[in-house]
Amino acid sequence: GKTVDITNLWEAVVYGMQTVWPESRSSLEGFNLGDVWQMPAFEDQSSTRDKYACFHKLSQWLTYSLLEPIQDAGFEIKGIEHMTGLAEYRNGGLFTDMGVLVPKNEAALSNSHDVTGTFVVEWRALTVGLLDRLAPIVRSKLGLSAEEYPLACVLQGGTWTAGRMTARKLRQDGGPPFQLISDGTVF
Repeated sequence: GKTVDITNLWEAVVYGMQTVWPESRSSLEGFNLGDVWQMPAFEDQSSTRDKYACFHKLSQWLTYSLLEPIQDAGFEIKGIEHMTGLAEYRNGGLFTDMGVLVPKNEAALSNSHDVTGTFVVEWRALTVGLLDRLAPIVRSKLGLSAEEYPLACVLQGGTWTAGRMTARKLRQDGGPPFQLISDGTVF
């Protein structure tokens, strides 16, 4: 059969989208990094590369969106399990709204935060980590394997939808649990 390796698809998306990111974004070795931000918790790392939290939310969303049409075209996709959760406000908002992620200073939820700032970068990093821990729990409850119920299903049918529904119940605009300052290329 025809197969597509997720690594090849991912590289095509990430390198193909490199020029869409604002020039103000972090770059490394001449490459615009896109949705990649310095993480103060990583400051003691010896390698410059290890000082960044890599999210690539829009690139991942595009990659996830391409999976179904590629499969519908008769291709099998190998390596889907290597994709991570989306570090975006529906997933992170769900964890915050449900009390799983609680800021050290509760007043932080009343403030506006730039997507490049420590508060948002750490919130997004914790979101990805929690999604990785939640996925096996959901699969276990459903009696399904990772192959039968990949992370994309956990996201679309679970956390993203639940995050959107919870946000609408708690906030009239259905937005995130705090105001985000963004140029529109992250969220």
